[in-house]
Amino acid sequence: MRRLIHLMLSPSCRLARLIVGEKRVACDPVTAEDARNPMPVFIDLDGTRAEGVWAILDHLEANYPDRPLVPEDGAARRAALRWLDWAMGPFHEQVTQRIVYEKAGQRFTGAAFSRTPDMNNIRAGREELKLALSAISRAAEQNGNLSCRDCTLGDLAVAAHMSALDYFGEVPWSSHPAANEWYVRIKSRPSFRSILGDRVPGQPPVAHYAELDF
Repeated sequence: MRRLIHLMLSPSCRLARLIVGEKRVACDPVTAEDARNPMPVFIDLDGTRAEGVWAILDHLEANYPDRPLVPEDGAARRAALRWLDWAMGPFHEQVTQRIVYEKAGQRFTGAAFSRTPDMNNIRAGREELKLALSAISRAAEQNGNLSCRDCTLGDLAVAAHMSALDYFGEVPWSSHPAANEWYVRIKSRPSFRSILGDRVPGQPPVAHYAELDF
């Protein structure tokens, strides 16, 4: 059986889980025992080991070419990769690390620190999140999804972060209805099912976390 070793609230691990799900590759998810190595690890049937979300993406796209995760159209492809880069770079640093990494236990995120939550960091992350949601709303209204009408790798990357934030009820969806509609569409995809089933011991998600229409 294929295996995917991951940390529950790590956005890169969540993205890896979504990629595997979108490829419809049967896989046994396994929680990582050592949070000091936060990268996801995919082990294929032949023993091939891909460590890190980019290595997993490259391996799956090369060996399971059905259901490609980026568009053929050049402009849409560039836009999808821009959203991917934004999600795993600036958004991760300015929002996810400031909120999720402060509120969640180190063993679920792979954060480099373990401490009492810093409310100044959380408040700064919330302000950045509002700006990000405005950008997501504009793109969703214009394109249907973020880069084009189809769901792409860019949508999955942003949704991986949003799902971790939404676990703690940190996303002000009511103030950003277009972003809310986009996220409802993405979280309704079959690849999202395992993520919506996540439960951190002693730290349950908000009531709407697993709801497909909220």
